[in-house]
Amino acid sequence: MIGSVPSNSIHLMYRVYRNIFPNVHKELEYWTSRAKSIPDKELRTQALSSIQDKTFHCEGGSIYALLAGEHSLKAIRFIVAYQTISDYLDNLCDRSTSMDPEDFRMLHLSMEDALSPNNKCRDYYYFRQEKDDGGYLHDLVETCQQILGETESYELISKHTKKLGRLYSDLQVHKHVIEEERIPRLKQWFEDHQSEWPELNWYEFSACTGSTLGIFCLVSYALGSKMNPQLAEQIERSYFPFMQGLHILLDYYIDQEEDEREGDLNFCAYYDHEEQMKGRFKYFVERTNEEVQKLPDPSFHQMIHKGLVGMYLADQKVGRLSNGRSFVKDLLKISGKKASFFYYNTKMYHTLKPGRQG
Repeated sequence: MIGSVPSNSIHLMYRVYRNIFPNVHKELEYWTSRAKSIPDKELRTQALSSIQDKTFHCEGGSIYALLAGEHSLKAIRFIVAYQTISDYLDNLCDRSTSMDPEDFRMLHLSMEDALSPNNKCRDYYYFRQEKDDGGYLHDLVETCQQILGETESYELISKHTKKLGRLYSDLQVHKHVIEEERIPRLKQWFEDHQSEWPELNWYEFSACTGSTLGIFCLVSYALGSKMNPQLAEQIERSYFPFMQGLHILLDYYIDQEEDEREGDLNFCAYYDHEEQMKGRFKYFVERTNEEVQKLPDPSFHQMIHKGLVGMYLADQKVGRLSNGRSFVKDLLKISGKKASFFYYNTKMYHTLKPGRQG
């Protein structure tokens, strides 16, 4: 899988379908087999469904492995393991037998430990009834720790991965507590960070913290031995908040109907009206454009940016949204021809691979 970082859409898609996705699926087959052996029925069910329903999270995140050069397979192993922890814990919290913030905090310490090679694994299920996962979560954490521990320049990025990881964990705790506590907690949390990001609303800040893309970018560059302190700083600034925010706002946009039906929190619901939401999405697209130009391999990051827009807008769930068609048309126009390329490519991928929608 060694090769230069792709700089055009066709080369990128060829490498993704030829090299990245098959190796992602191999990793997921291993974790599926581990999940099947989990003794506790509830934990087993959530582990298996998180992989089955959210494979595309690992597929998308693993595109960053193209930045890792000859260590791209290590990058895929890390990304799949870390994203699998994220998706598994999301299922445990979303479909939880517990509504205890202490439980959610303890579970998400596994994501922080995964980014700290010297940390010992803990009893992440301490506050919940279901405990026996046969070592599944510890294995995921230790896989991440092993790869990061072997990465020579990890100390150059660790403060940035840990910062992004903590923000992600904070969001998961606040948004999964009992319904009447969610918004007050999220607003209070934003107040602690508002001075740094005065141009964001509380729900936009929350969305920005909910992506793992910045971590995957940092780790992949570090594995590719291209890291220095200035680059680590720039990656964090280029990905957080705007690229990550665009990622998660798009994710929430396509889930609006489903979340309303299920009574789940959706950050897009807090815009006053459709035109305001469209204007803010445009703002995130434009700011992401500016920020990724400051990175090495800017064409690659621009393609990820455009790919996010195209991939999410191509989701079949968009067709069930009122004004979905006009929203897609306007956002593709703002985002440019590459976004349209990824939009139609993803539409074709859905046709050839039914059942991907999640």
